Amino acid sequence: MLRNRSQLYRSITLWGIATALLIPTGPLSAEEKTAPVLDGPVLDDPIQEGPSNAVGEQRAAAAEDPAEYYRLFSLLADAIAQVEANYVQPIDRKEIFTAAIRGVMRELDPHSSFIEADDFDDFRQEVESEFGGLGMQVTLDRQGRLTVISPFVGSPAYRAGVHAGDQIVAIAGESTKEMRLDEAVSRLKGQSGTKVEVTIQRSGKKDPIELEIIRERIHVQTVLGWQRDANNEWSFLVAKQPPIGYVRLTGFSRDTATELRQALTKLDKSGMRALILDLRFNPGGLLSSAVEVADMFVSNGLIVATDGRNIQRYEWNAHPSKTVTEVPMAVLVNRYSASASEVVAACLQDHERAKIVGERTWGKGSVQNVVELEGGLGALKLTTASYHRPSGENIHRFPDAKETDQWGVQPDDEFRIRFSLRELSTLILQQRSSEIVTVNPTSDKSRFEDRQLKRALDFLRKSVVSTKTNRKTTG
Repeated sequence: MLRNRSQLYRSITLWGIATALLIPTGPLSAEEKTAPVLDGPVLDDPIQEGPSNAVGEQRAAAAEDPAEYYRLFSLLADAIAQVEANYVQPIDRKEIFTAAIRGVMRELDPHSSFIEADDFDDFRQEVESEFGGLGMQVTLDRQGRLTVISPFVGSPAYRAGVHAGDQIVAIAGESTKEMRLDEAVSRLKGQSGTKVEVTIQRSGKKDPIELEIIRERIHVQTVLGWQRDANNEWSFLVAKQPPIGYVRLTGFSRDTATELRQALTKLDKSGMRALILDLRFNPGGLLSSAVEVADMFVSNGLIVATDGRNIQRYEWNAHPSKTVTEVPMAVLVNRYSASASEVVAACLQDHERAKIVGERTWGKGSVQNVVELEGGLGALKLTTASYHRPSGENIHRFPDAKETDQWGVQPDDEFRIRFSLRELSTLILQQRSSEIVTVNPTSDKSRFEDRQLKRALDFLRKSVVSTKTNRKTTG
């Protein structure tokens, strides 16, 4: 196969940076399949038959300057012909062209890719059917290493001890060093009940960790509280005087908004005066869920918009009738808060509805559509637009983005608190311990000082006091 001939592969493909893909663990809609986390298409039918409008534009451009257009095609054809004629080993022509297309797609952005004709039927089947997975989101980092963005709470990967930031160095004994992302995901997926061996390298650990994980279909709770009570039910109060609520969202599924509404109802009955929304390590989910969640806290105005060179701008706006609470809020984020969680955080920040506390977020917010190529020779999963926050600023971190560029969500001034790797690891362990259902639940969280949470609590306590004072003055 061509991919095993590393010299040729490197010579005719272009290097891509950091791509992310959800390893599915249940029945998927077209929206979810074509867009893990938030990279979902706007259209109801993301699979477009025939050439897209972009292809029409390209052909129009070719008509305007045919000499330049065909000169470049001649250059490509000549390069491929030279490889085919002179490479040290015989090369299949179809493989050369396929590799060239992959190289083009990788150069565009991390989320665009080429789906070969032989794989497209499987792609369609996965969109419409159920299959097993490990329940984690992975990416290729800037060095091309297969890295875990985050496992999903309660998933096989989570229970096996996989952490955000872990590098997957081998799958079933085969190195992932030169493995494409789609290949890695394909190897990690499989029939529910089957096992897969995963080798991970963890920051700060010398030796790799060998894990044997059983795949399964998963539906996990995405709305968690501060700690479990004596009945192993979630308690959503992090402080009693004044009553401050705490809700941690681990993802944005179809049920997240409903579960969150139920949690807020409980908190309202408890006399909640302020709320902390914890989105740390949240890898995202469905855009529709993110919009629903933001709509609970913002009474009017833009929530998020999509815009691209060749698609019509689309906006999602808040509705006063859907507002659930107006108490002061703080939102916790970190470097692993991605996609849908960034949409919510950005919306609440731009509307001055909440203070954002913690670290700059991941920077993931692009739209992909699947476009079938003519003749049934394959398809392109092509980025067509980006998500934009209410301020109009960009959320997505493009491959060439610098730290000084606008992407992701930055904490508000005086609320930037970056954790060390040790603190991140300790926070993960603390969160996991609070989720375990035991015979004798414990509420001991005193061993780790969560500086981000503490800053949010200090701000909200002052906000509650200020609100009381204003009420007395105006009353």
